[in-house]
Amino acid sequence: MAKPSIPKGTRDFSPLEMAKRNYIFDTIKQVYQLYGFQQIETPAMETLGTLMGKYGEEGDKLLFKVLNSGDCLAKVTDEELKERNALHLAAKMCEKGLRYDLTVPFARFVVMHRDELQLPFKRYQMQPVWRADRPQKGRYREFWQFDGDIVGSDSLLNEVELMQIVDTVFSRFGVRVQIKINNRKILTGIAEVIGAADKIVDITVAIDKLDKIGLENVNLELREDGLSEEQIAKLQPIISLEGSNEEKLDTIAEVLASSEIGLKGVEESRYILDTLKNTGLKNEIQLDLTLARGLNYYTGAIFEVKALDVQIGSITGGGRYDNLTGIFGMPGISGVGISFGVDRIFDVLNALDCYPKDAVVGTQLLFINFGEKETAYCLPAVAKAREAGIRTEIFPDSTKMKKQMSYANAKQIPFVALAGENEMAEGKFTLKNMLTGEQQLVAIEELIEKIK
Repeated sequence: MAKPSIPKGTRDFSPLEMAKRNYIFDTIKQVYQLYGFQQIETPAMETLGTLMGKYGEEGDKLLFKVLNSGDCLAKVTDEELKERNALHLAAKMCEKGLRYDLTVPFARFVVMHRDELQLPFKRYQMQPVWRADRPQKGRYREFWQFDGDIVGSDSLLNEVELMQIVDTVFSRFGVRVQIKINNRKILTGIAEVIGAADKIVDITVAIDKLDKIGLENVNLELREDGLSEEQIAKLQPIISLEGSNEEKLDTIAEVLASSEIGLKGVEESRYILDTLKNTGLKNEIQLDLTLARGLNYYTGAIFEVKALDVQIGSITGGGRYDNLTGIFGMPGISGVGISFGVDRIFDVLNALDCYPKDAVVGTQLLFINFGEKETAYCLPAVAKAREAGIRTEIFPDSTKMKKQMSYANAKQIPFVALAGENEMAEGKFTLKNMLTGEQQLVAIEELIEKIK
């Protein structure tokens, strides 16, 4: 019989790993709530009509499609099967797909529940998403995102607030990050001034890969997309622009002097960066004109966050999307959002060993089981400890004490309570500190106080 396995790009999580992940979820959730965000959830599956065409051609290829229930071949002819056209067959056999991200389902949610929502609406959502990508370090086929979005407001204060949320979250994690910011209007303006306005999608998709494939391969991809050597040459100084945020903005404003939309992007970026100067950010924020964020629905400010002390890809990203709900029949609702990549943050915190000790400790107190009489004596104390908020177990079997103590050590339980004939005669317990080996004879109230 073959050994059981799981699909490539997916993972199991042990109790210790789940404790760490819950620390990540709880930290981000608390910060979102500080800023007035409310939680929603959407189904794992969406109709392909909702998903297709929202992520660009490359994104559409990475959608996991779900076969129709029952006879999925009912609408397929023998001729179509012989042609073996995978895309055509999928269109006939599949009406649903696993969600690729949380933003498009959120746009669908806003349209469907518009009458119930108070705009501006601030939502957070933590759920898994799926992409048929090639698995590698830091890249999974099933992974969790933790999104925060604000819809129904054009104010750039929303962008400022999201950057504050990012800064607060990673400060709480104890992880040094660099927050990168750009604006799709600037990128559109660049495409205009080099005479390639119709190639804006190709340009953004290509330069967004700069960190992964290098400048030479980006230029090769631009050539393959039909840009001339002159247009590519004009892009080079923009891609490699250096200096402070102010210097970069001043330089790009000169380059984009003839582009109204480009200058609008410069103005928006300047406002966000200037406003953030007075908010006490603990992490660096950098204007990066090569940041493009490959998704087609971004229209304004875009963000990306990278850890400074671990080599891994983007751990948070997002941006402004002016009319995402328009594709579902509700034009004119602007939104801006960020997405924390929980799985990559998990890897970063593991690499840096940034978890607080109390975040990964499970049971705090174990009562040893010496037999029926002793267990009956211990059970009221077990209940009192739990009422006091102490995570408490009593060993279920009356086995050798060595086995029970080994259990406590294996689970890293810091305190063990013992009650034999002597303790029962005095109405007390022997409390053992498993870290120091120290033992004390205490009443249940004192035991609780010492552990708390």
